[in-house]
Amino acid sequence: MKEEHDKAIATLKRGGLILYPTDTVWGIGCDATNPDAIEKVYQLKKRAESKALICLVSDFKMLQQYVEEIPEVAYDILKYAAKPTTIIYDDPIRIAENLIAEDNTLGIRVCRNKFCNFLLKKFRKPIVSTSANISGAPTPRSFKEIDPVILEGVDYVVNLDREKKSLAPSAIIKLTNDGKVSVIRK
Repeated sequence: MKEEHDKAIATLKRGGLILYPTDTVWGIGCDATNPDAIEKVYQLKKRAESKALICLVSDFKMLQQYVEEIPEVAYDILKYAAKPTTIIYDDPIRIAENLIAEDNTLGIRVCRNKFCNFLLKKFRKPIVSTSANISGAPTPRSFKEIDPVILEGVDYVVNLDREKKSLAPSAIIKLTNDGKVSVIRK
C-alpha cells in the first residue's frame, strides 16, 4: 500500500489526476488547492463548472483548516452517521476558487477509508473526490464499470480494491451558518 500512496501523492503534487477507491465509490481526485488540476477534472468528466465537486479531508483538524466556521451540529452528524456523509459548509477557505460553489459553499467529507485517510494525512491537503464517470452517466459500482475515457484521462490509477464492489455514494447534508439543515441525498 505504501507504494500506491507514494505514486498517488507524486501525481497529486505535480497537478495530476488520480483514480482511486474511496469510502464510497471509485473517485477521480486531485489537489483541492490546485485550480488547474480541478479544471482538468471538469474537462475529463465533461461536467459544467456550475456543478460543484466535493473534497475529502482526513479528520476534524484538517476540516477546521478549510472551513471558516463549522456549525457545532456538524460534529454530531459526523460522529453518529451510519454511512459516509458529505456536509456542505458555508465559507470554505484555502481552497481553489473553482472548487467553491456559486453560493460560497463546499461539500467536504471526513474520510474513514484506510487508504484514503492515510493518503490525505500524508498529502496534508484536501483531495477532490468525484465519481469516476462522465457527467450524466451512471456511477460505476466497480472498477470494471469505469469508462475507458476516464481510465485513460487520469494520470495514475491506484492498484487496490479493483475486485471490490463500491458502496453507495455518500449522504449529503447542507449546513448553513445560520442553523439551517437540509438533507440533499440520503
